[in-house]
Amino acid sequence: MNRFEGKTAIVTGASRGIGRAIAERLHAEGANVLITARGEETLREVVEQLGSRASYVAGKADDPAHRDEVIRTALETFGSVDLMVNNTGINPAYGPLLDVPLEVSRKIFEVNVIAALEWVKAVHSAWMAEHGGAIVNVASIAGLRPAPGIAMYGVSKAALIHLTEELAVELGPTVRVNAVAPAVVKTDFAKALYEGREEQVSKPYALKRLGVPDDIGSVVAFLLSSDAGWMTGQTLTVDGGVLLGGGV
Repeated sequence: MNRFEGKTAIVTGASRGIGRAIAERLHAEGANVLITARGEETLREVVEQLGSRASYVAGKADDPAHRDEVIRTALETFGSVDLMVNNTGINPAYGPLLDVPLEVSRKIFEVNVIAALEWVKAVHSAWMAEHGGAIVNVASIAGLRPAPGIAMYGVSKAALIHLTEELAVELGPTVRVNAVAPAVVKTDFAKALYEGREEQVSKPYALKRLGVPDDIGSVVAFLLSSDAGWMTGQTLTVDGGVLLGGGV
């Protein structure tokens, strides 16, 4: 399929894991892809693996100067910014909400929620307001149900889900905004949730396995494509069936 031929996608947090899988899927379906993350070396490796129609800019997702550079590079290199994936997320705090330091809570929200909004503002101003587009925010099932141990992360993802709905209302009809809410996916980011006990963790899942990055990449590609052209403000749960049994 070439659902994205002639389109340009920006994917944040795309040097590994879910973000990389999203970038690879979009590129495989014809998109020009500009990826971002903090590590320049890993970004370069991904771009070299993708080959043509791929570029990168290293930087922090919550840095306004980085956002400006990314969008400028996308426009200069590929001529448009049609697709935006807010994948960057952090979770530096484990434990009860009452034990999370204020500065950590602020940082989680700055990266997981406010930065996503600022990316949308930037791409909308630079391209989508005039030409339209599609946006996907990568949330989490922790934003749908209480998630003891990663509660502040969950609160931020709940906010991101609601942000998705608000943006869908404000940016329609020319820009669609949707989200995905994955369960545990086997990435470096989520290792603390399953490493050394994968069989135990996956037992509540109806499909009896944890997710892999490609499981999310395919769903994000669907939401960005014209196949989802009558969907906006939606959050697709991609969880292997774990919520069917009341799990998180």
